[in-house]
Amino acid sequence: MFAVITGIEKGSPAAGTKLMPGDKLIAVNGRPVNDVLDYKFFTYEERLIIEAQSPDGKIKLVRIHKDLGRDIGLEFETYLMDKAHSCANRCIFCFVDQLPRGMRRTLYFKDDDARLSFLLGNYITLTNLSEKEAQRIIDLHISPINVSVHTTNPELRKLMLGNPRGGSSLDIMRRFAEAGITMNCQIVCCPGINDGAELDRSMRDLTDMYPSVNSVSIVPVGLTKHRERLYKLTPFDRELALKTVRQVEEFTEGCLKKYGTRIFFCGDELYLKAGLELPDSDFYEDYPQLENGVGMMRLLITEFESALDACSELPHDPPPFSIATGVSAAPFMEMLYNKAKEKFPVLDGRVYPIVNDFFGHTIDVAGLVTGGDLIRQLRGKPLGETLLIPQNMLRHGEGVFLDDVTLEDAERELEIKVRPTEQDGGKLFEAMIGSKEVEA
Repeated sequence: MFAVITGIEKGSPAAGTKLMPGDKLIAVNGRPVNDVLDYKFFTYEERLIIEAQSPDGKIKLVRIHKDLGRDIGLEFETYLMDKAHSCANRCIFCFVDQLPRGMRRTLYFKDDDARLSFLLGNYITLTNLSEKEAQRIIDLHISPINVSVHTTNPELRKLMLGNPRGGSSLDIMRRFAEAGITMNCQIVCCPGINDGAELDRSMRDLTDMYPSVNSVSIVPVGLTKHRERLYKLTPFDRELALKTVRQVEEFTEGCLKKYGTRIFFCGDELYLKAGLELPDSDFYEDYPQLENGVGMMRLLITEFESALDACSELPHDPPPFSIATGVSAAPFMEMLYNKAKEKFPVLDGRVYPIVNDFFGHTIDVAGLVTGGDLIRQLRGKPLGETLLIPQNMLRHGEGVFLDDVTLEDAERELEIKVRPTEQDGGKLFEAMIGSKEVEA
Protein backbone atom coordinates (compact mmCIF):
# COMPACT_ATOMS: atom_id res chain seq x y z
CA MET A 1 0.00 0.00 0.00
CA PHE A 2 1.78 3.13 -1.19
CA ALA A 3 1.28 6.54 0.43
CA VAL A 4 -0.47 9.25 -1.59
CA ILE A 5 1.19 12.65 -1.79
CA THR A 6 -1.26 15.27 -0.50
CA GLY A 7 0.93 18.36 -0.86
CA ILE A 8 4.39 19.68 -1.68
CA GLU A 9 6.05 22.29 0.50
CA LYS A 10 6.82 25.56 -1.29
CA GLY A 11 10.53 26.11 -1.90
CA SER A 12 11.36 22.48 -1.10
CA PRO A 13 13.54 20.25 -3.32
CA ALA A 14 10.38 18.52 -4.64
CA ALA A 15 8.68 21.80 -5.56
CA GLY A 16 8.74 22.50 -9.28
CA THR A 17 9.33 18.85 -10.22
CA LYS A 18 6.88 16.55 -11.98
CA LEU A 19 5.64 15.28 -8.62
CA MET A 20 2.04 16.32 -7.94
CA PRO A 21 -0.55 15.91 -5.17
CA GLY A 22 -2.43 12.68 -5.86
CA ASP A 23 0.70 10.79 -6.95
CA LYS A 24 1.61 7.61 -5.08
CA LEU A 25 5.18 7.47 -3.76
CA ILE A 26 6.56 4.07 -4.78
CA ALA A 27 10.33 4.04 -4.34
CA VAL A 28 13.45 6.12 -3.66
CA ASN A 29 16.66 5.09 -5.40
CA GLY A 30 15.03 1.78 -6.26
CA ARG A 31 14.04 0.98 -2.66
CA PRO A 32 10.30 0.60 -1.93
CA VAL A 33 8.82 3.16 0.49
CA ASN A 34 6.27 1.63 2.84
CA ASP A 35 6.10 4.21 5.63
CA VAL A 36 7.68 7.28 7.18
CA LEU A 37 10.83 5.43 8.29
CA ASP A 38 11.60 4.29 4.74
CA TYR A 39 10.83 7.79 3.47
CA LYS A 40 13.11 9.58 5.94
CA PHE A 41 15.99 7.13 5.66
CA PHE A 42 15.95 6.72 1.89
CA THR A 43 15.58 10.45 1.15
CA TYR A 44 18.50 11.41 3.40
CA GLU A 45 21.02 11.21 0.53
CA GLU A 46 21.97 14.13 -1.72
CA ARG A 47 21.05 12.52 -5.05
CA LEU A 48 17.69 10.85 -5.37
CA ILE A 49 15.58 9.19 -8.03
CA ILE A 50 11.95 9.30 -6.92
CA GLU A 51 9.57 6.78 -8.46
CA ALA A 52 5.91 7.75 -8.27
CA GLN A 53 2.66 6.73 -9.93
CA SER A 54 0.16 9.34 -11.13
CA PRO A 55 -3.61 8.82 -10.64
CA ASP A 56 -3.91 7.59 -14.26
CA GLY A 57 -1.39 4.81 -13.56
CA LYS A 58 1.63 6.32 -15.33
CA ILE A 59 5.04 5.91 -13.67
CA LYS A 60 7.20 9.00 -13.10
CA LEU A 61 10.94 9.04 -12.44
CA VAL A 62 12.06 12.31 -10.88
CA ARG A 63 15.67 13.28 -10.13
CA ILE A 64 16.31 15.48 -7.08
CA HIS A 65 19.63 16.96 -5.94
CA LYS A 66 19.63 18.49 -2.46
CA ASP A 67 21.67 19.03 0.69
CA LEU A 68 22.44 15.91 2.71
CA GLY A 69 19.67 15.24 5.22
CA ARG A 70 17.28 17.90 3.93
CA ASP A 71 13.64 16.83 3.69
CA ILE A 72 12.44 16.83 0.09
CA GLY A 73 9.13 18.45 1.09
CA LEU A 74 6.47 15.86 0.34
CA GLU A 75 3.34 15.89 2.50
CA PHE A 76 1.08 12.91 3.21
CA GLU A 77 -2.33 12.34 4.75
CA THR A 78 -0.83 10.96 7.97
CA TYR A 79 2.54 11.50 9.61
CA LEU A 80 3.36 7.78 9.56
CA MET A 81 2.15 7.42 5.95
CA ASP A 82 -0.01 4.56 7.21
CA LYS A 83 -1.89 3.60 10.40
CA ALA A 84 -0.22 3.59 13.80
CA HIS A 85 0.36 0.14 15.29
CA SER A 86 -1.98 -0.37 18.23
CA CYS A 87 -0.93 -1.97 21.50
CA ALA A 88 -1.58 -5.68 21.91
CA ASN A 89 -0.92 -5.68 25.67
CA ARG A 90 -3.22 -5.60 28.67
CA CYS A 91 -0.82 -4.00 31.12
CA ILE A 92 -1.94 -4.25 34.73
CA PHE A 93 -1.05 -0.57 35.26
CA CYS A 94 -2.18 0.89 31.90
CA PHE A 95 -3.30 4.50 32.39
CA VAL A 96 -5.62 4.40 29.38
CA ASP A 97 -7.61 1.59 31.01
CA GLN A 98 -8.09 3.91 34.01
CA LEU A 99 -9.77 6.70 32.04
CA PRO A 100 -13.44 7.38 32.71
CA ARG A 101 -15.99 6.86 29.97
CA GLY A 102 -17.11 9.65 27.69
CA MET A 103 -13.77 11.23 26.85
CA ARG A 104 -12.67 11.89 23.24
CA ARG A 105 -11.97 8.68 21.31
CA THR A 106 -8.33 9.46 20.56
CA LEU A 107 -7.47 9.25 24.28
CA TYR A 108 -8.43 5.57 24.33
CA PHE A 109 -6.08 4.60 21.50
CA LYS A 110 -2.94 2.85 22.74
CA ASP A 111 -0.01 2.89 20.34
CA ASP A 112 2.96 0.54 20.50
CA ASP A 113 4.77 1.64 17.37
CA ALA A 114 8.55 1.48 16.91
CA ARG A 115 8.38 4.27 14.33
CA LEU A 116 6.81 6.64 16.85
CA SER A 117 9.47 5.62 19.36
CA PHE A 118 12.27 6.67 17.03
CA LEU A 119 10.59 9.75 15.57
CA LEU A 120 8.58 11.15 18.50
CA GLY A 121 10.04 9.49 21.59
CA ASN A 122 7.06 7.25 22.41
CA TYR A 123 7.75 4.19 24.55
CA ILE A 124 7.18 0.70 23.11
CA THR A 125 7.15 -2.77 24.67
CA LEU A 126 8.45 -4.68 21.59
CA THR A 127 5.71 -7.31 21.97
CA ASN A 128 4.11 -6.58 18.60
CA LEU A 129 7.31 -6.36 16.54
CA SER A 130 7.44 -8.94 13.79
CA GLU A 131 10.76 -10.54 12.87
CA LYS A 132 10.80 -8.43 9.70
CA GLU A 133 10.24 -5.20 11.65
CA ALA A 134 12.89 -6.06 14.23
CA GLN A 135 15.39 -6.82 11.49
CA ARG A 136 14.56 -3.56 9.71
CA ILE A 137 15.42 -1.62 12.88
CA ILE A 138 18.78 -3.40 12.92
CA ASP A 139 19.43 -3.06 9.19
CA LEU A 140 18.56 0.66 9.08
CA HIS A 141 20.15 1.21 12.50
CA ILE A 142 17.07 3.00 13.76
CA SER A 143 18.40 4.54 16.95
CA PRO A 144 17.67 5.61 19.63
CA ILE A 145 14.39 3.97 20.57
CA ASN A 146 12.50 4.07 23.86
CA VAL A 147 11.55 0.78 25.46
CA SER A 148 9.08 0.09 28.27
CA VAL A 149 10.82 -2.71 30.15
CA HIS A 150 9.20 -2.74 33.62
CA THR A 151 10.95 -5.99 34.52
CA THR A 152 13.54 -8.36 33.04
CA ASN A 153 11.93 -11.38 34.70
CA PRO A 154 10.25 -13.06 31.67
CA GLU A 155 7.36 -14.61 33.59
CA LEU A 156 6.71 -11.43 35.57
CA ARG A 157 6.82 -9.35 32.39
CA LYS A 158 4.18 -11.61 30.82
CA LEU A 159 1.97 -10.89 33.82
CA MET A 160 2.63 -7.15 33.88
CA LEU A 161 2.05 -6.70 30.14
CA GLY A 162 -0.82 -9.18 29.99
CA ASN A 163 0.81 -10.68 26.91
CA PRO A 164 2.46 -14.10 26.44
CA ARG A 165 5.10 -12.43 24.24
CA GLY A 166 6.14 -10.22 27.14
CA GLY A 167 9.01 -12.50 28.14
CA SER A 168 10.36 -13.45 24.71
CA SER A 169 10.40 -9.84 23.52
CA LEU A 170 13.29 -9.22 25.94
CA ASP A 171 15.41 -11.24 23.48
CA ILE A 172 14.80 -8.47 20.95
CA MET A 173 16.45 -6.01 23.32
CA ARG A 174 19.51 -8.22 23.46
CA ARG A 175 19.63 -8.40 19.66
CA PHE A 176 19.36 -4.60 19.49
CA ALA A 177 22.16 -4.29 22.04
CA GLU A 178 24.40 -6.57 19.98
CA ALA A 179 23.64 -4.44 16.91
CA GLY A 180 24.54 -1.22 18.73
CA ILE A 181 21.01 0.19 18.85
CA THR A 182 20.74 2.78 21.63
CA MET A 183 17.81 2.22 23.98
CA ASN A 184 16.40 4.54 26.61
CA CYS A 185 14.19 2.51 28.92
CA GLN A 186 11.56 2.96 31.58
CA ILE A 187 10.34 0.91 34.51
CA VAL A 188 6.87 1.71 35.82
CA CYS A 189 7.33 0.56 39.39
CA CYS A 190 4.33 -1.12 41.05
CA PRO A 191 4.55 -1.78 44.82
CA GLY A 192 4.67 -5.48 45.61
CA ILE A 193 5.03 -6.42 41.93
CA ASN A 194 8.31 -5.30 40.34
CA ASP A 195 9.98 -3.35 43.15
CA GLY A 196 12.45 -4.59 45.76
CA ALA A 197 14.39 -7.70 44.67
CA GLU A 198 12.76 -7.69 41.23
CA LEU A 199 13.90 -4.11 40.66
CA ASP A 200 17.44 -5.11 41.63
CA ARG A 201 17.30 -7.95 39.11
CA SER A 202 16.06 -5.64 36.36
CA MET A 203 18.79 -3.08 37.03
CA ARG A 204 21.49 -5.78 36.94
CA ASP A 205 20.18 -7.28 33.69
CA LEU A 206 19.87 -3.90 31.97
CA THR A 207 23.35 -2.89 33.09
CA ASP A 208 24.67 -5.95 31.24
CA MET A 209 23.38 -4.30 28.03
CA TYR A 210 25.20 -1.01 28.64
CA PRO A 211 26.12 1.10 26.65
CA SER A 212 23.25 0.15 24.31
CA VAL A 213 20.93 0.63 27.27
CA ASN A 214 21.82 4.27 27.65
CA SER A 215 19.46 5.29 30.45
CA VAL A 216 16.59 3.91 32.51
CA SER A 217 13.92 5.85 34.38
CA ILE A 218 12.12 4.39 37.39
CA VAL A 219 8.73 6.06 37.78
CA PRO A 220 5.90 5.28 40.22
CA VAL A 221 2.69 3.73 38.92
CA GLY A 222 -0.11 6.24 38.42
CA LEU A 223 -3.47 5.09 39.75
CA THR A 224 -6.72 6.93 39.08
CA LYS A 225 -10.02 6.40 40.89
CA HIS A 226 -11.43 4.69 37.79
CA ARG A 227 -10.04 1.16 38.35
CA GLU A 228 -13.18 -0.93 38.51
CA ARG A 229 -12.48 -4.59 37.63
CA LEU A 230 -8.78 -3.88 37.03
CA TYR A 231 -5.77 -5.62 38.57
CA LYS A 232 -5.45 -4.70 42.24
CA LEU A 233 -2.55 -2.30 42.71
CA THR A 234 -1.51 -0.04 45.57
CA PRO A 235 0.11 3.39 45.24
CA PHE A 236 3.48 4.37 46.64
CA ASP A 237 3.46 5.75 50.17
CA ARG A 238 6.24 7.89 51.60
CA GLU A 239 8.10 4.99 53.22
CA LEU A 240 8.22 2.85 50.08
CA ALA A 241 9.12 5.81 47.88
CA LEU A 242 12.04 6.62 50.19
CA LYS A 243 13.14 2.97 50.20
CA THR A 244 13.00 2.79 46.39
CA VAL A 245 14.94 6.02 45.85
CA ARG A 246 17.65 4.84 48.25
CA GLN A 247 17.75 1.42 46.54
CA VAL A 248 18.22 2.95 43.09
CA GLU A 249 20.77 5.55 44.24
CA GLU A 250 22.84 2.87 46.00
CA PHE A 251 22.88 0.75 42.83
CA THR A 252 23.82 3.70 40.63
CA GLU A 253 26.86 4.51 42.74
CA GLY A 254 28.40 1.29 41.40
CA CYS A 255 27.41 2.21 37.85
CA LEU A 256 28.99 5.64 38.25
CA LYS A 257 32.29 4.14 39.38
CA LYS A 258 32.36 1.47 36.68
CA TYR A 259 30.85 3.26 33.67
CA GLY A 260 31.04 6.96 34.50
CA THR A 261 27.25 7.28 34.40
CA ARG A 262 24.41 6.40 36.75
CA ILE A 263 22.30 4.83 33.96
CA PHE A 264 19.28 4.63 36.32
CA PHE A 265 17.31 7.66 37.50
CA CYS A 266 14.21 7.95 39.66
CA GLY A 267 11.42 10.17 38.41
CA ASP A 268 10.79 13.46 40.20
CA GLU A 269 7.54 12.02 41.57
CA LEU A 270 9.38 9.46 43.66
CA TYR A 271 11.50 12.15 45.30
CA LEU A 272 8.42 14.22 46.03
CA LYS A 273 6.49 11.26 47.45
CA ALA A 274 9.51 10.40 49.61
CA GLY A 275 9.72 13.96 50.95
CA LEU A 276 13.28 14.30 49.67
CA GLU A 277 14.97 17.31 48.16
CA LEU A 278 15.59 17.01 44.44
CA PRO A 279 19.18 16.19 43.45
CA ASP A 280 21.27 18.99 41.99
CA SER A 281 21.73 19.52 38.27
CA ASP A 282 24.98 17.55 37.98
CA PHE A 283 23.21 14.44 39.28
CA TYR A 284 21.10 14.25 36.12
CA GLU A 285 24.15 14.30 33.83
CA ASP A 286 22.79 15.31 30.38
CA TYR A 287 19.13 14.82 31.41
CA PRO A 288 18.60 11.69 29.24
CA GLN A 289 15.12 11.02 30.65
CA LEU A 290 13.78 14.56 30.84
CA GLU A 291 10.61 13.85 28.82
CA ASN A 292 9.81 11.01 31.23
CA GLY A 293 9.68 13.37 34.21
CA VAL A 294 13.24 12.78 35.40
CA GLY A 295 14.98 15.99 36.44
CA MET A 296 12.28 18.15 34.89
CA MET A 297 11.66 20.12 38.07
CA ARG A 298 15.36 20.55 38.80
CA LEU A 299 15.97 21.91 35.31
CA LEU A 300 13.02 24.29 35.65
CA ILE A 301 14.41 25.61 38.93
CA THR A 302 17.91 26.02 37.46
CA GLU A 303 16.59 27.89 34.42
CA PHE A 304 14.38 30.12 36.57
CA GLU A 305 17.18 31.06 38.95
CA SER A 306 19.50 31.81 36.04
CA ALA A 307 16.91 34.13 34.47
CA LEU A 308 16.26 35.80 37.83
CA ASP A 309 19.99 36.38 38.43
CA ALA A 310 20.40 37.88 34.95
CA CYS A 311 17.60 40.41 35.50
CA SER A 312 18.86 43.55 37.25
CA GLU A 313 15.65 45.55 37.01
CA LEU A 314 12.13 45.13 35.71
CA PRO A 315 11.27 47.02 32.51
CA HIS A 316 7.87 48.01 33.93
CA ASP A 317 5.60 47.33 36.91
CA PRO A 318 4.29 43.81 36.28
CA PRO A 319 0.53 43.23 36.45
CA PRO A 320 -0.82 40.95 39.20
CA PHE A 321 -0.98 37.29 38.19
CA SER A 322 -1.71 33.81 39.45
CA ILE A 323 -0.29 30.37 38.75
CA ALA A 324 -2.30 27.14 38.64
CA THR A 325 -0.46 23.84 38.74
CA GLY A 326 -0.64 20.31 40.11
CA VAL A 327 -0.44 19.61 43.82
CA SER A 328 3.06 18.11 43.58
CA ALA A 329 4.56 21.10 41.73
CA ALA A 330 2.82 23.81 43.76
CA PRO A 331 5.47 24.04 46.54
CA PHE A 332 8.18 24.57 43.91
CA MET A 333 6.15 27.28 42.18
CA GLU A 334 5.69 28.96 45.57
CA MET A 335 9.43 28.76 46.21
CA LEU A 336 10.30 30.28 42.83
CA TYR A 337 7.73 33.04 43.20
CA ASN A 338 9.03 33.91 46.68
CA LYS A 339 12.60 34.11 45.33
CA ALA A 340 11.50 36.46 42.59
CA LYS A 341 9.43 38.59 45.00
CA GLU A 342 12.36 38.86 47.41
CA LYS A 343 14.39 40.47 44.63
CA PHE A 344 11.48 42.40 43.11
CA PRO A 345 8.96 43.24 45.89
CA VAL A 346 6.62 44.83 43.34
CA LEU A 347 5.62 41.36 42.11
CA ASP A 348 2.05 40.44 43.04
CA GLY A 349 1.20 36.79 42.46
CA ARG A 350 -0.52 33.75 43.92
CA VAL A 351 0.01 30.02 43.41
CA TYR A 352 -2.99 27.69 43.38
CA PRO A 353 -2.56 23.89 43.60
CA ILE A 354 -5.37 22.18 41.68
CA VAL A 355 -6.63 19.02 43.37
CA ASN A 356 -7.42 16.33 40.81
CA ASP A 357 -11.07 15.50 41.39
CA PHE A 358 -11.44 14.19 37.83
CA PHE A 359 -8.90 11.34 38.03
CA GLY A 360 -8.64 11.07 41.80
CA HIS A 361 -6.49 12.66 44.48
CA THR A 362 -3.64 10.18 44.04
CA ILE A 363 -2.96 11.93 40.71
CA ASP A 364 -1.13 15.16 41.54
CA VAL A 365 0.89 16.09 38.42
CA ALA A 366 0.14 19.26 36.45
CA GLY A 367 -0.14 17.48 33.09
CA LEU A 368 -3.30 15.65 34.19
CA VAL A 369 -5.18 18.66 35.56
CA THR A 370 -8.45 19.08 33.68
CA GLY A 371 -10.17 22.29 32.63
CA GLY A 372 -13.22 21.44 34.69
CA ASP A 373 -11.22 21.10 37.91
CA LEU A 374 -9.33 24.30 37.09
CA ILE A 375 -12.54 26.29 36.63
CA ARG A 376 -14.38 24.88 39.65
CA GLN A 377 -11.49 25.43 42.05
CA LEU A 378 -10.49 28.90 40.86
CA ARG A 379 -13.90 30.47 40.27
CA GLY A 380 -14.27 33.49 42.55
CA LYS A 381 -10.61 33.44 43.69
CA PRO A 382 -8.36 36.51 43.34
CA LEU A 383 -6.44 35.74 40.15
CA GLY A 384 -5.01 39.08 39.10
CA GLU A 385 -4.95 39.99 35.42
CA THR A 386 -3.41 36.77 34.06
CA LEU A 387 -3.56 33.09 35.02
CA LEU A 388 -0.43 31.13 34.14
CA ILE A 389 -0.74 27.38 33.52
CA PRO A 390 1.86 24.88 32.30
CA GLN A 391 1.61 24.12 28.59
CA ASN A 392 1.38 20.37 29.26
CA MET A 393 -2.11 20.79 30.72
CA LEU A 394 -3.26 21.16 27.12
CA ARG A 395 -3.36 18.77 24.19
CA HIS A 396 -0.13 19.10 22.18
CA GLY A 397 -0.40 21.98 19.73
CA GLU A 398 -3.97 22.81 20.74
CA GLY A 399 -5.82 24.82 23.36
CA VAL A 400 -7.82 21.89 24.78
CA PHE A 401 -7.64 20.24 28.22
CA LEU A 402 -7.98 16.47 28.72
CA ASP A 403 -11.71 16.79 29.45
CA ASP A 404 -12.27 18.74 26.21
CA VAL A 405 -12.69 22.06 28.02
CA THR A 406 -11.02 24.66 25.82
CA LEU A 407 -8.72 27.49 26.78
CA GLU A 408 -11.47 29.88 25.66
CA ASP A 409 -13.94 28.10 27.98
CA ALA A 410 -11.59 28.61 30.94
CA GLU A 411 -11.04 32.27 30.09
CA ARG A 412 -14.76 32.89 29.77
CA GLU A 413 -15.67 31.11 33.00
CA LEU A 414 -12.87 32.66 35.06
CA GLU A 415 -13.07 36.04 33.33
CA ILE A 416 -9.32 36.25 32.97
CA LYS A 417 -6.60 35.78 30.37
CA VAL A 418 -5.18 32.25 30.67
CA ARG A 419 -1.61 32.00 29.39
CA PRO A 420 0.03 28.58 28.88
CA THR A 421 3.78 28.64 29.60
CA GLU A 422 6.43 26.25 28.30
CA GLN A 423 8.28 23.85 30.59
CA ASP A 424 11.12 26.34 30.76
CA GLY A 425 12.20 28.23 33.86
CA GLY A 426 13.30 31.27 31.89
CA LYS A 427 9.92 31.49 30.15
CA LEU A 428 8.17 31.10 33.51
CA PHE A 429 10.12 34.06 34.93
CA GLU A 430 9.30 36.16 31.88
CA ALA A 431 5.61 35.30 32.29
CA MET A 432 5.71 36.27 35.98
CA ILE A 433 7.08 39.72 35.18
CA GLY A 434 4.64 40.21 32.32
CA SER A 435 7.22 40.09 29.56
CA LYS A 436 5.84 41.26 26.22
CA GLU A 437 7.97 38.61 24.49
CA VAL A 438 6.03 35.86 26.24
CA GLU A 439 2.72 37.46 25.34
CA ALA A 440 3.74 37.50 21.68
